[in-house]
Amino acid sequence: MRNRRDWFVDIAFFLFAVVFSVVTADSVHLDESMSGGEQIADQVAGGVACASVFLRRRWPVQLAVVLMLAGTYFHHLTGATLVALFTVAVHRRRRVTAWLAAVTLVQFLVFLAQRPDTGSQAASSALTYFALVAGAIGWGLYVRSRRALVASLEERAARAADEARRQAREEIAREMHDILAHRLSLLSVHAGALEFNPGAPAADIQQAAEVIRDSAHQALQDLREVIGVLRAPTAGPDGAEGWPQPTLPDVGRLVAESREAGMGVTYRQEAKDAATLPAVTGRTAYRIVQEGLTNARKHAPDTEIRVTVSGRPGEGLTVTVMNPLPDSRGTVIPGAGQGLIGLGERAQLAGGRLEHGPRDGSFVLRARLPWGCAEAMGR
Repeated sequence: MRNRRDWFVDIAFFLFAVVFSVVTADSVHLDESMSGGEQIADQVAGGVACASVFLRRRWPVQLAVVLMLAGTYFHHLTGATLVALFTVAVHRRRRVTAWLAAVTLVQFLVFLAQRPDTGSQAASSALTYFALVAGAIGWGLYVRSRRALVASLEERAARAADEARRQAREEIAREMHDILAHRLSLLSVHAGALEFNPGAPAADIQQAAEVIRDSAHQALQDLREVIGVLRAPTAGPDGAEGWPQPTLPDVGRLVAESREAGMGVTYRQEAKDAATLPAVTGRTAYRIVQEGLTNARKHAPDTEIRVTVSGRPGEGLTVTVMNPLPDSRGTVIPGAGQGLIGLGERAQLAGGRLEHGPRDGSFVLRARLPWGCAEAMGR
């Protein structure tokens, strides 16, 4: 089905074929070997050939072959033949184009052999025709290559867009998991305490209820922030999200929340010149500690957790969260392991690496993050 642009191009090619036939009509009239009837037949054939260019999109090769065969006997088909060869070069394989070009040249030599031209006239006509055929085919190959390039660029752009959407989904999944898993695990701990101690004093029950309410409110607030960024994303100069992100100094507040939930947490902050820590590294360190506390709360709720942050500019930052392996008889909150996968991706994006697994009776989560001297001096 032709669109408006296709009709415009086809009409332009039709006019080109007509103008070409009119321009070359004088040479036909000067051919004394043709009778009046033959000249009329030649003109009719030229008109039919010009009209046939509207069939070039559906049958380009067939049209070119018919025009070449008819061109052995008629003069006014050259313009339409050039259009057909151009179309074949654009829409068909190069091997087909090369064969048709060779047949066209042979056909023209046969045509010249039937005319009473002198040697110089025949040579001039042959060179002119060969140049026209080469120009039509060359133009068609150029258009074909350009279309292929545009299609390749569009495909590459589509792949890049798909990759960007995939990375965005992964980023959303990491943010949602890191933010909500921590809050919801706190809710689970406090709700479990109320369930297993229904006879607690009213003051303790009220305090636990307040903690549950505050944790739920904070979870909703965090969720609103994530949704707000998804609706109107903005980025800072370092690529950070538009709302304030927690960094290394906020780890202390994170530990305090866990202690309020009844967890035993030992926190040692041994990083030197922490104020010079790059923002991306600080955010990654915070998320690693957050996920480590969440996992310990899920899988080892009654163990002592040790959180250590150490390092200095030029040596990197090391974040370690360690807890004893849980008793298999205890009740744990099930997990899918997505948090550790997300942490590994975070550490890799920050230029670091993540290690986790059992070691000497403890589960160790350790991240090594970059912290260069140049970054420290530039802040």
